[in-house]
Amino acid sequence: MDINSNSKNNTGVLLISHGSRLPYGEDVINKLAEIYREKTDYPVIVSYMNMSKPTIPTAINQLAEIGVKKIIAIPVFLAHGVHTTQDIPHILGIDNGQEMKEQGNEHGHGHGHSHHEEETEEIRFEGEIIYTEPLGADRRIADIIEDRVNDAL
Repeated sequence: MDINSNSKNNTGVLLISHGSRLPYGEDVINKLAEIYREKTDYPVIVSYMNMSKPTIPTAINQLAEIGVKKIIAIPVFLAHGVHTTQDIPHILGIDNGQEMKEQGNEHGHGHGHSHHEEETEEIRFEGEIIYTEPLGADRRIADIIEDRVNDAL
């Protein structure tokens, strides 16, 4: 019992969203964070890759300030892409520079904007960052699609 309690005190959850000039994306990710907070004792902080605040480094530092030693970083994206395979790992400091070479792409081609200029704050976290898969093809998401179709009929 003490082990679980200690683990919860030392672990934080970082929800990572793209960010937007429009407020709607922030509203959705913040509502998701609220819903998840009701289900967990872990501290949960939302962060944004671009355009919105707090940035990923700021959010990591906020978790570090409350004593978190392990961060579970979750990209709240449906599928892998340039952001989940290169940009976010780079910002988190866990990239090895190989992701895009393996995919045969270079960042920026066809995308139109860069995210690395946003990384002005130094990350002051010495613990472990565990980077998860994006949300993916999950039956629970299919249930939402089913609800949307039924609501539209």
